Amino acid sequence: MILAAGLGRRLGEYTRDNTKCMVAVNGERLIDRVLRQLSVLGLRRVVIVIGYKGEQLRAYLGDNYHGVLPIEYVNNPIYDRTNNIYSLSLAKELLVQDDTLLIESDLIFDDSLFSKALASEHPNVALVAKYEPWMDGTMVRIDGDDNIVSFVPRKAFDYSEVANYYKTVNIYKFSRDFLRDVYVPFLGAYSQVMGNNDYYEQVLRVITTLDRVEFKALPIGEAKWYEIDDAQDLDIASTIFADDHRRLPMYARRYGGYWRFPKLLDFCYLVNPFFPPKRLRDEIKSCFDELLTGYPSGMAVNSLLAAKYFGIRQSHVVVGNGAAELIKSLMASRVGKVGVVFPTFEEYPNRLSAERIVEFVPSGADLRYSVDDLMRHFGAHPVETLLLVNPDNPSGNYLCRSDVERLAQWCAGRGMTLVVDESFVDFADVAGEKTLLDDGLLERYKNMIVVKSISKSYGVPGLRLGVMASGDTALIDCLKRDVAIWNINSFAEFYLQIFNKYENLYREACVKFIAERERFANRLATVPLLRVLPSQANYFLCEVTGGMTSTSLTERLLNDHNILIKDCNGKKALEGRNMVRIAVRSPRDNDRLIDALNEL
Repeated sequence: MILAAGLGRRLGEYTRDNTKCMVAVNGERLIDRVLRQLSVLGLRRVVIVIGYKGEQLRAYLGDNYHGVLPIEYVNNPIYDRTNNIYSLSLAKELLVQDDTLLIESDLIFDDSLFSKALASEHPNVALVAKYEPWMDGTMVRIDGDDNIVSFVPRKAFDYSEVANYYKTVNIYKFSRDFLRDVYVPFLGAYSQVMGNNDYYEQVLRVITTLDRVEFKALPIGEAKWYEIDDAQDLDIASTIFADDHRRLPMYARRYGGYWRFPKLLDFCYLVNPFFPPKRLRDEIKSCFDELLTGYPSGMAVNSLLAAKYFGIRQSHVVVGNGAAELIKSLMASRVGKVGVVFPTFEEYPNRLSAERIVEFVPSGADLRYSVDDLMRHFGAHPVETLLLVNPDNPSGNYLCRSDVERLAQWCAGRGMTLVVDESFVDFADVAGEKTLLDDGLLERYKNMIVVKSISKSYGVPGLRLGVMASGDTALIDCLKRDVAIWNINSFAEFYLQIFNKYENLYREACVKFIAERERFANRLATVPLLRVLPSQANYFLCEVTGGMTSTSLTERLLNDHNILIKDCNGKKALEGRNMVRIAVRSPRDNDRLIDALNEL
């Protein structure tokens, strides 16, 4: 029994001329996918309840699907004034004739789910999935024996209880006896009392209160499924259910937002797995209402907070909506040639025309280079601005602070601006000071501009915070005027305000990180597929060996294990070198990746 009568208004243009189940995901219509899945089960018939654009659906499918599935139709003529409880009640005479699979038509799911339902020893089951933030609609609670204890309607949903919730997948298996003796009688009574503008799950909610009726939940575990209600759902479902060669580029083009895919383990984007601590998070949560409903401060206040954060003068620093906002503004202000060490973080060179870029590519297999290498190369190929990402992204190469000072002095003597991106410097395992965010240094080398992404080392990428600092206060003032006055939100501002209370915990987190990076490096080194380059950052650049390519390894990890790493084959200076970049995450996540790599 497939319910397909609804309007699907939230899908907009996709359902303007067709019912929802005619929408295609990766070239296959939802109705074709579900009928293909049903056609291998040996069913006697399929009943489709139609309404909106129902005759178009009927004309498309006919009365027999590929000669293996007889199809019958039940029409809901008032689909625009009723809900699915009425659609189901129109088919009640058919329901009582057979054991039945009940399915909603806006679903996409793994082929295994129907077999899982049929293989269950229980005659009456609802397929359920552990609650995830994208889910909406009917939730249930289940006990240790998979009994459905209660249905949780939208009005009773409690976000503090989500750890105990399961979402109904909207696939049910019912026995004929249950339908005839329990569900259909209750369906009729409920509709008579409550009307036809409700949902069939409400009848199940009533039934679960009866001790004598056995109705079980059947958790689907890691099986994939998605409910498609709007255009974003369609986009996400298209990514989850893409074929093996299309899935990786579909994830890559999203540039983040992977919290929409809770089962995905992301080793691509770079953060600190040990910061921020729970207490800091709780402090932000405690002010959630005020931060959500209150305007943030302007640049003057936020640059003061950033100055406090890093212990430098307000006149030396500008705050950005992520470092990317400041990089865009900075690179637009540069004139002349720009020296770039490749491979690099491409947000910088992407802001320049190709003829303005003077390249330096380290010659060694490990992509190591020194300050002397840079001075030798750019002494022979002069530039107006020299870019140094330190530690380098993606190689992990690191130049100590005294060497960077020497480079800044060398650049000053040649009238060159030195841009140093030190977003990963706190992860460097070296003695003494590492950061260049120091008023003395900034005053001494006014030709030096320091960029720092707070997202990467402080573990708060969702706040979108970055800073740029320089002793050239005229440049800083210019950048402040260039960005929007309210360029960061209240949550980011509040984080800047409270960070210093947690500074000691941040230092401890970096110590923990360095120890975990060493452990992870040792484990990665045992994987025959990889040659691991040394790194002082929160990632490793690895050469893929053993007959696999960087692309095939990345695809296999995503398709077989739901793990995402960075294929660097498309990066300038790494084309054809079979390199991947792997972030350092928590010990548990890192070990899961090692297990997956060893399995491959």
